[in-house]
Amino acid sequence: MSANLIQPNSFLRRVLLTDAFVSAAVGVVMAVGARALSGLLGLPASLLTSAGVALFPCAAYLAWLATRQAVPRAAVWVPIVLNVVWALDCVLVLFAAGLAPTWLGEAFIVIQIVTVLAFAELEFIGLRRALSLSRASSTHLA
Repeated sequence: MSANLIQPNSFLRRVLLTDAFVSAAVGVVMAVGARALSGLLGLPASLLTSAGVALFPCAAYLAWLATRQAVPRAAVWVPIVLNVVWALDCVLVLFAAGLAPTWLGEAFIVIQIVTVLAFAELEFIGLRRALSLSRASSTHLA
């Protein structure tokens, strides 16, 4: 196996699949329920719809990645970085001028921040474990 390819371990696969499922589910709720959620959360329906729709390709990528036998290390960094960017975007929405989320909206945003940062950390742990296993197996082969 190439030095930049890793074999995702079961932990990393489970984390990626869970992230895919949560992303898809939240995407559906936000995209389909944007009008109803808008009043409850105090966030524009257009923001909820576009954010929800943006989660679909992310969910598809995560599911695809979790089902590959071997992937480039950089491919695992993509969801880690995207989760951190999503958290930063949520912080911007929370404090953006012109937006006035309700307390439910603030809670919704904070839950997203905590969730995506937890996924980023778990994916990073899974990547480190996969790299360790890859190094150990290449050492045994030498």
